[in-house]
Amino acid sequence: MATNPPSTPLYRRLARQLQERIDAGAYPAGARLPSEPELSAEFGVNRLTVRQAVAELERAAVVEIRRGVGTFVRPPAVRVSIAVDPRSQRFDLGSVHAALPDTGDGEFVLGTPPVAGSVEDEEAARQLGRAPAELSRVDTVIRLGGQARAVCSYWVPFGPLPDALVRPGRPGNLVLDLARAAGVELEYDWRAFGAIGADLADAELLGVPPGTPLLVREGVSCTPDGAPALYVRRRIDGSSARFVLNFREPRPEAPSGPAADTPPDSR
Repeated sequence: MATNPPSTPLYRRLARQLQERIDAGAYPAGARLPSEPELSAEFGVNRLTVRQAVAELERAAVVEIRRGVGTFVRPPAVRVSIAVDPRSQRFDLGSVHAALPDTGDGEFVLGTPPVAGSVEDEEAARQLGRAPAELSRVDTVIRLGGQARAVCSYWVPFGPLPDALVRPGRPGNLVLDLARAAGVELEYDWRAFGAIGADLADAELLGVPPGTPLLVREGVSCTPDGAPALYVRRRIDGSSARFVLNFREPRPEAPSGPAADTPPDSR
């Protein structure tokens, strides 16, 4: 059992004890935790302390509270590596999905929000050197393992975009599709990585609570002559992805499995 400093609140000590039971398999994924009265009696604490402990586990995405039903252990997060190789990755090939395990996986169009001067629209305009009114935007979702893993927004300095390209629900590779629509070839200009809390819209799309940490990958792609031609901003569930910067060639004996074989974005 983890050692708790004397100053640790009682509810947090209880949360850690429950976490240890979950980690040890006493409460496996999908299992229902004992009720508040049962936990209160077992640990000799009041129900408010139990409620605070369970809320702490919910904030940590360890359990899911289903009102009127009970509290259930969440399944472990699917870890997906997003590898960036600075020596070999030059051409922007978009979100290439290789060996996806389910037929329902891939990138799907959500819609074409108007470029109306939001903070993100203004940043896209600044990066592309255009006025917001000159830009077109497409939003997509990337699904992996049957779940939404990333929400993506693309801005391009041309339009209107073909209806067949931006039909809601349409599967595809938006970077390649947008490049074809513009009749250009895209190369990487720059990519940056950061983190934000999920807003209401992204939280709903990704199925996470508002404020959940999201990894952000953004950047500009340009034409071979260096003209900015696409700005992308991906928001990725921070519990299911990581960024990896490779400085050496992958080892031949690299482990297989979802993390090695099915990256949602190898760029």
